[in-house]
Amino acid sequence: MTDEQREDREEFERCADFHGHVCPGLAVGYRAAKAGMAWLRQHRAEDEEMVAVVETDACGVDAVQVLTGCTFGKGNLIHRDYGKQAFTLLDRTTGKGVRLALKGGALALDDEHRVLLRKIREGTATEEERETFRHRHRRKCDQILAAPFEMIFSLEPVDVEPPAGAIIEDSVPCEACGEPTMPSKMVESAGRRLCRGCL
Repeated sequence: MTDEQREDREEFERCADFHGHVCPGLAVGYRAAKAGMAWLRQHRAEDEEMVAVVETDACGVDAVQVLTGCTFGKGNLIHRDYGKQAFTLLDRTTGKGVRLALKGGALALDDEHRVLLRKIREGTATEEERETFRHRHRRKCDQILAAPFEMIFSLEPVDVEPPAGAIIEDSVPCEACGEPTMPSKMVESAGRRLCRGCL
């Protein structure tokens, strides 16, 4: 194993530790983040210098967070609920961006794998079936990690304005529940400033 392969394996294992398990979806996010960062010639963000826009709330987003350093807490991880395995990385310093989208069929499971997945979800799988499922899941993950990039993703440069940096402001109490709330997230209703939960 080369040093680069060892480093890739360690990075992927860090993603799996954060996510909680190894799965094909995590491998998709890992490959997208690695390729996007290489295309941008960018390293893991210490602060807000990079932005990730994810079009899914699935497993791959965890790998994107670990590798890119983009997080909800820093305001540089943006979720657009489109249900697509698509990830856009933007470099605030250069203005460059790249969108990586999973190609149709790249994540497709074979019939036995799908049957096992259904049984796992229904809670009807035997221990032997669970073990077979874990093995097949890991094998699919390894296929995604090893496949030529062009077989899995389309890559498209994008020219979009990165979103504004994270807003930091003093909280004020909601006039209904009294809980401290960011003023920019409050709504005026019947002459009172309310948090969205009370609205």
